[in-house]
Amino acid sequence: MPQQKNFVTMPAQHQNKQPGIESLMNPLPQFEDPNYKGSEKLKGKNVLITGGDSGIGRAVSIAFAKEGANIAIAYLDEEEDANETKQYVEKEGVKCVLLPGDLSDEQHCKDVVQETVQQLGSLQVLVNNVAQQYPQQGLEYITAEQLEKTFRINIFSYFHVAKAALSHLKQGDVIINTASIVAYEGNETLIDYSATKGAIVAFTRSLSQSLVQKGIRVNGVAPGPIWTPLIPSSFDEKKVSQFGSNVPMQRPGQPYELAPAYVYLASGDSSYVTGQMIHVNGGVIVNG
Repeated sequence: MPQQKNFVTMPAQHQNKQPGIESLMNPLPQFEDPNYKGSEKLKGKNVLITGGDSGIGRAVSIAFAKEGANIAIAYLDEEEDANETKQYVEKEGVKCVLLPGDLSDEQHCKDVVQETVQQLGSLQVLVNNVAQQYPQQGLEYITAEQLEKTFRINIFSYFHVAKAALSHLKQGDVIINTASIVAYEGNETLIDYSATKGAIVAFTRSLSQSLVQKGIRVNGVAPGPIWTPLIPSSFDEKKVSQFGSNVPMQRPGQPYELAPAYVYLASGDSSYVTGQMIHVNGGVIVNG
């Protein structure tokens, strides 16, 4: 068995605005696996991905496109990242719709679902993926404003988008929610963020039970440390330089390494799977 090489630090860096810009990262995240060959597992499906412009969402958008899906991407205002993702998606011969706006607003959550259906014709797969995080050194530093902002983006949007999508989803359709390893391990500087990710796990499990008789499956992915724009835009330079060193593989994951988990959950390959979390985290054992 080959030995894992020692951890190589990431260059120290920081971006001042969340959720960050992918093109400013060093090194650039690897969002596409050049060896990935689609097999039409999602051919003809229409998919809405929140936070689909960069990071994990970009990798999932491209992998889904390779499987034949049309993609609607909801994002805040990162036009450069969104347009680049659109080019990669359309290169696969499928449609891509860009839907900018603030998903902390309930009405906008409703609007992105309606716009997806209007432009693509229907909706079969929803990927709730958008997130923000604001590290603090203790609970006493988390303001009411930050707490509400984190919950509105990270969990309220999942509720609102899923609720709006329900009237369009039918038997065989799918909802996938992005949680995090911190939902299970916690994180001393991400108390409010970890709480939202724990809520996403409970939301996924409960919604799966609510929709199982309708034939709609609800699952999630709980990533470990993944090299996305959220990292340099939320952590200081020192933490960025050490990012990913605390998992058994001793490195951050690349976005493309998560994409196949989403393909599995979105496709018929997982027809007997609902209410579950897939842990893609570099070797951390999580019993949950």
